Amino acid sequence: MNRRSLFALALAAIIAPVSVFSADFVDYSPGVIESALEDGKTVFVDYSATWCGTCKRQERVINSLRAEDPAYDDAMTFVKVDWDTYKNHEVTVFRNIPRRSTLIVLRGDDELGRVVAGTSNAQIKELMDTGL
Repeated sequence: MNRRSLFALALAAIIAPVSVFSADFVDYSPGVIESALEDGKTVFVDYSATWCGTCKRQERVINSLRAEDPAYDDAMTFVKVDWDTYKNHEVTVFRNIPRRSTLIVLRGDDELGRVVAGTSNAQIKELMDTGL
């Protein structure tokens, strides 16, 4: 096997797990969060924009943490709210979301935690742990 083939294979092995978890976010539509909460689920909400560098970094950290510990996927429903579509919508205004790159964890009627524009592994892990 030549170096290019080996490099391509190694790169595919690194990228594949991340892309699998990216699909595990439910795209927000009205009623999705409320329905999950009414079913007794804990909901992790990611307010993001496709063009936002901070949002992309947060997503990489979230996906890495989810890959390391499957308990997050067992405990929470992950919902992605598109900032460009919903920044003036009730889902954003009702919860006083100040900007894209805001992450929150909800259970019942309570907000368990929030990270605004934070990208550190420790900070996001601490937030995700509130949902366990």
